[in-house]
Amino acid sequence: MLSTGLPQGAVPKLERPGPLRDRVYEALLELITTRALQPGQHLVESELAGHLGVSRQPVREALQRLNTEGWVDLRPAQGAFVHEPTEEEADQLLTVRTLLEAEAARLAAAHADKAGIAALEELCAEGEKAVAADDVDTAVALNARFHAKIMDLAGNTVLAELAAQVDRRVRWYYTPVARQRGQQSWIEHRGMIAAITARDEQRATELMREHTEHTRRSYHARAKS
Repeated sequence: MLSTGLPQGAVPKLERPGPLRDRVYEALLELITTRALQPGQHLVESELAGHLGVSRQPVREALQRLNTEGWVDLRPAQGAFVHEPTEEEADQLLTVRTLLEAEAARLAAAHADKAGIAALEELCAEGEKAVAADDVDTAVALNARFHAKIMDLAGNTVLAELAAQVDRRVRWYYTPVARQRGQQSWIEHRGMIAAITARDEQRATELMREHTEHTRRSYHARAKS
């Protein structure tokens, strides 16, 4: 582990082009989302700057932006810390996610073509392999891609924009329960693919609602265990 608590090799390369402060922001947000930087962890500007190979100024600007967006808490005389979401915050966001994704599943069942369904099946197969290999990071990333593909197949731009606003936080909340959900999550994905293929809008809606509710309950259960 590095001194800031980052696993060796976890620091992402800064993508180019783009303003440096934006690239540092994206790098730190990815580290938070994947929980390489854990909730409650102290964020030291000089150490983060060293890990990312930049000066402290863009790190400071990125932390201020992350604070505005609720990812980081800036405490007087103490510094910056990764925000620790309350159970209520998580519940509210995951409830909204259920509403958005259930509607996306309904629309996908109405509009998906063969190519779209094939893409879902391919993502599902890759996800099952990741679970079998106990590769949690890859499984989380594939889970996000699977749900994003259903949103894409729904064909509703406004719905997709709303979902994009909560996607990063969904990944943040899903990561700690990904191993627990494991194979069952992908079994549920298979059921959704079947409903979409059959153009059964009601069944696709019900399955997606149940699926996202399982994740929400798993997140709350993990805090009690």
